Amino acid sequence: MKAKLLRFAAALWAVTNWLAGCETKKQAASAPPAVEFIQVVQKDVPVTKEWVATLDGFVNAQIRAQVKGLLIQQNYTNGAFVRKDSALFEIDPRPFQATLDQATANLEQAKANLQRAQAQLGKTELDVARYTPLAKESAISQQELDDAVQGNLASKAQVEQGKAAIESARAAVESAKLDLSFAKIVSPIDGVAAIATAQIGDFVSPPGEPLTTVSTIDPILVNFTASEQEYLNAMKQAAALGADEHAILNKLEWQLRLSDGSIYPHKGRFYALDRQVDVRTGAILVKVQFPNPGNLLRPGGFGKISTVVRIQRNAMLVPQRAVNELQGGYLVAVIGDNNKVSIRPIKVGPKVDTMWIVNEGLKPGDRIVAEGVQKVREGMEVHAKPFQPESSITEKADTARSSQ
Repeated sequence: MKAKLLRFAAALWAVTNWLAGCETKKQAASAPPAVEFIQVVQKDVPVTKEWVATLDGFVNAQIRAQVKGLLIQQNYTNGAFVRKDSALFEIDPRPFQATLDQATANLEQAKANLQRAQAQLGKTELDVARYTPLAKESAISQQELDDAVQGNLASKAQVEQGKAAIESARAAVESAKLDLSFAKIVSPIDGVAAIATAQIGDFVSPPGEPLTTVSTIDPILVNFTASEQEYLNAMKQAAALGADEHAILNKLEWQLRLSDGSIYPHKGRFYALDRQVDVRTGAILVKVQFPNPGNLLRPGGFGKISTVVRIQRNAMLVPQRAVNELQGGYLVAVIGDNNKVSIRPIKVGPKVDTMWIVNEGLKPGDRIVAEGVQKVREGMEVHAKPFQPESSITEKADTARSSQ
């Protein structure tokens, strides 16, 4: 079935070229058309795999209010770099200051109460010490001694209560101080702060939305998802080499292609592999970190990340420009020893730069039409010469100038 489809594709290509080249056929009845060819080469090539990737901060700290209050000030410029412990927002501190003042007063009151209890304890201890010998001599009644002992025990209890009250009041002071400090909202890290989501005058509270986010972006993380099959293949290779997964991943050199098509000048290195395969997508999350001097890259950006996954030995290579895709198959125009063209189906593998690895259909040394493919059809005789990119560019430029 597949062979029939490939034959159909070859015939379709021949018909298309025939329709497009009727005039060429008439003009070239006496002379074969000129084409340029490239010979199939065979060598070891690195096979690169590419994934769609998203950029993310190395640390993304969501900044939230830790106390309820009215937002009265924003202390940073939206989108600016901020330092750790620098103030980002301020909540009205007056309610927290009042609570602290009240807690401080309660602490002082508890200290005064303890002093009174300790003074009372000193009196009752003297009473017990004085009444004990008198009771033995029957100078006072036993009841009077018992009352003095009970009064002493009560004084001791009041002292302990006073000490506990002081600890409670001191804890209330510390809590009030902490709440007052939370009125000034600071950055926990060095990083770039997002545009604030809260405005001056908003009432904020801990359950509310984040006021902003601060991200560490140098280095920056690039996230992508590899399929479970890709992950298993990598782990099998690691096992065959007697190495663990991190040893293999740490050896890889990563390249990032930005959304504008440019290549990011810095190389990345492996950072982390997620613990599980996502049951919904059948993929596993991989994180690679890149240096980001000047903060060029920002979280949320897109790109394509790639790395060399293996070396393919004795791979046959043809330029991508020489390969035509029709009906899901791939065809090339092969020039025979008699300079006649045959349209041949091939099976291709991965792309390597501007070349395509050919798994089946060609052999080393075959001459493939690289320039003038649109002129040829099955069985046509051609005038073939080696492909010269520079001359082709010059000829096209001269043709363009002459047509103006």
